[in-house]
Amino acid sequence: MDNFEELRQQMIDRQLAARGIHDQTVLNALGTVPREAFIPTDLIEFAYKDSPLPIEENQTISQPFIVALMTAALELKSDDRVLEVGTGSGYAAAVLGEICETVYTIERHKALADTAQIKLKELGYTNVQVKHGDGTLGWVDHAPFDAIIVAAGGPEAPQALKEQLAIGGRMVIPVGASLNSQKLVRIRRINENEYETEDLGGVRFVPLIGVAGWQEKNNES
Repeated sequence: MDNFEELRQQMIDRQLAARGIHDQTVLNALGTVPREAFIPTDLIEFAYKDSPLPIEENQTISQPFIVALMTAALELKSDDRVLEVGTGSGYAAAVLGEICETVYTIERHKALADTAQIKLKELGYTNVQVKHGDGTLGWVDHAPFDAIIVAAGGPEAPQALKEQLAIGGRMVIPVGASLNSQKLVRIRRINENEYETEDLGGVRFVPLIGVAGWQEKNNES
């Protein structure tokens, strides 16, 4: 298909801007990243469909609107250091890489981490580092982070991630007692011991699996 640029612009106009995403930096980033490069080959015709799509390991690449919404909610600056939990296809990490100085992203599925790392390198995202591991524990070696984005729903925001936020840092994460639905919240670190939480609305994500998330067996039920 040779009309991906046209489809990408339609995505910006109809799926994002028309639905309230007005952060031009975020719109520019999603308008630059070739989402089709992160889609399984047999689904590439649906690359700019207004919905999540399945990828390997029973995971998904998030709906473009959700990627834009969460990214905008981080209130990013160009010199920010960002942690992403749940690399998945690598698409959202690429979007973050268009905006921020440094992106660290963690994926618990080694196959996904390896594939995303190769893809991001191929596309020239030298400012994105990928790690295979338990994202609920964060990435202590590179903390503190100006922003943390979590692309899976947990029962609560992991304490380890909250502690790895810089003062004034923002975390956007889906949380909820059910595996089937969550609310998207923005957590802002006010000082060493105080955090402010805002409800950004209802969402549905794959479960956040890890020491400070859901257990693997819960995901199989």
